[in-house]
Amino acid sequence: MFGTKAAPTETPKAISDALERDEIVLIDVREPGEYASERIHGAMLFPLSTFDPAALPDPAGKDLVFHCGSGKRSQTAYERAVKAGVAVRSHMQGGIGAWKAQGLSTITVDPASGVIRDPH
Repeated sequence: MFGTKAAPTETPKAISDALERDEIVLIDVREPGEYASERIHGAMLFPLSTFDPAALPDPAGKDLVFHCGSGKRSQTAYERAVKAGVAVRSHMQGGIGAWKAQGLSTITVDPASGVIRDPH
């Protein structure tokens, strides 16, 4: 098969550990509504629908890693960034769904009250 090969993936646990060590910048490529209702602490929003690799932040010595809801959009973002010449480490296997399935915490917002629940 021709085309780009699959983007390298990392497990949610590996991503969590890398965040703890402050060695990555985690980029969430989901849509604003998804991000607003639940997100990984420290992740920056760059929705795939308006994704521009040139607008990604300078990681300042850290590695860029993408994530989404399931891993599909983050792979697409990875491929677009690499094609544009942006250095990217990987994308998170299984997205935020896998993150939560492994018992890792998220920031959530109660839509009725607007209360943010941040375990950090």
